[in-house]
Order: sequence, then structure tokens, then C-alpha cells
Amino acid sequence: MLRLIDINKYYNPGTVNEMCLFEDFSLDIREGEFVSVVGSNGSGKTSMLNIICGSIPIDRGRIEINGVDITNTAEYIRQRRIGRVYQNPALGTCPNMTILENMSLADNKGKPFNLQRGTDKKRIDFYKNILSGLGLGLEDKMNVTVNTLSGGQRQALAMVMATMTPIEFLILDEHTAALDPKTAELIMKLTDNIVKEKKLTTIMVTHNLRYAVEYGNRLLMMHQGEIVIDTLGEEKQALKVEDILDKFNEISIECGN
Repeated sequence: MLRLIDINKYYNPGTVNEMCLFEDFSLDIREGEFVSVVGSNGSGKTSMLNIICGSIPIDRGRIEINGVDITNTAEYIRQRRIGRVYQNPALGTCPNMTILENMSLADNKGKPFNLQRGTDKKRIDFYKNILSGLGLGLEDKMNVTVNTLSGGQRQALAMVMATMTPIEFLILDEHTAALDPKTAELIMKLTDNIVKEKKLTTIMVTHNLRYAVEYGNRLLMMHQGEIVIDTLGEEKQALKVEDILDKFNEISIECGN
């Protein structure tokens, strides 16, 4: 289980621009859950992901994984247990390296550095087998640099790389937002397949309300650093896009918009 306990996060503390994003914010993510997270800009969605991954510090509170306090654990150490795919396909790969070199890097995540070849030729067939399952022809482009691939191909590769080594959590930060509709559909199906196959606990931030409704077994809606909708199981399955839009409109009216 992943737990955020009484999280407090301030931006620009001690200045006239001080802003409190989270005040005593708590959230439990149970093992095996696929959680879709929606909310307006500035609601705290991506900041929550950054706090989980250790990309930004918190001012007060505690973060636990399976009862172990990881609040002060460095980001690179958390990455051994957490895979992350970003909105920008360029962030999940090394653009000037080949597909083979990228997969070799991902394959060695968390392993100690030593004086050996960066690419193990014995693993090439293994890499090709993984890529062939994507149906994008990447298995035939092992020596092609990643910066020549399309956005969809790079995001598919980033997804594979993030989940190559054993991880407990998959973090998806609007990972289809920069893609065209057809490619976004492909990446979402790939996401669903990987999550189910590897039984990953997953948190997906998205602005696509249909994806939020169709995928996952739990849905959160955030507003101004708080959770205003938390639905799971049969209640989540019965949820419609219109239900979320109604909540957005309600909040908009309350805010005077």
C-alpha cells in the first residue's frame, strides 16, 4: 500500500507569493489499484505525482510504502520501485541513443555500475520479443536513434522501458496528452495490457475524461489540493463522463466562473 499522510506543501514560502497547495492531505492507494486522477489545472494532480516520486520535497507529513517511511528517500532510490511515463515522449527516453541502447539502460536500472559493456548482445532477442508485441515495427529498428521515431513510437518505448524491471508502482503523468487521437488510443490499450499483465499498482493523471472513466478501477477528482470525488468498484464502473462534467460545472459556479 502507498500512503500519503497529512501532507503539507507550500510554494514560495515566506514571500508575498506564498501558496499552500496541500494542507493535511492524505490518500491511501491499495495494492493492485489502477487509479485515474482528473481535475482542473492547479488542482495538485502532477504535484501529487512529484511528491510520490520524490521529485519535490514536502514541508510536513509522511509518505509510506507497505508501512515503510520513504519521506526522505532520494528520488533515484524510489525509482527502483516506481516506473514513470511523462506527458512529453522525449522525457522517458534518451533521444540521441538507439532503441537498443535505450532498452539496455532500462534493463540495468537499479543495478550497480561496473566496467562492462553497456549493451549485452545476449539480450537483443529478448528486447526484440518485447517490442514485437507492440505491433509498431520497433523490433526491426534496434539500431535507429530514438529521436527519429514518431511521438507514439517513443511513448510506447517509454512505457516498455518504465516497466522492464520489476516495479511496484506505475506513474502516468498525462502520458497520452501530446499524441494524436489514434495514437493515444493505441497507447491506452498498451497501458491497460501492461498494467494487467504485470499486476501493477497504477496512478494515471489525465485530462481525457473518457479514459478516466473507461480505464482503471478507481477514480479521483482533485480541486485546490483536495479530493472531491473518490469512487471505486461498481460505483466507478457505473460512472459516466457526464457525471464528472457536472462536478466540474458545480465547482466552476462555486468559484464564480
